[in-house]
Amino acid sequence: MNIGAIKSAIGALIDIGLALLALAIVASLLVGGTLPFFGAVVGNISALVDSLGKGGLVGLITLGIIIWLFSARSPA
Repeated sequence: MNIGAIKSAIGALIDIGLALLALAIVASLLVGGTLPFFGAVVGNISALVDSLGKGGLVGLITLGIIIWLFSARSPA
């Protein structure tokens, strides 16, 4: 198996994970509360944003890294 195939498989898994995260957020907002299989997604995201906000410069740098990781980049 070559590196390109491995990167493609990892990219596909990440795409599935992000799609499931989006589904969990929408379902949690529609139903409210904690859902089976998804947990408290909105609460966890709120806690993450809160902790990044309290982090000052470190939180801003961390947010930049997270955005860079999830931004659409062409595979090398």
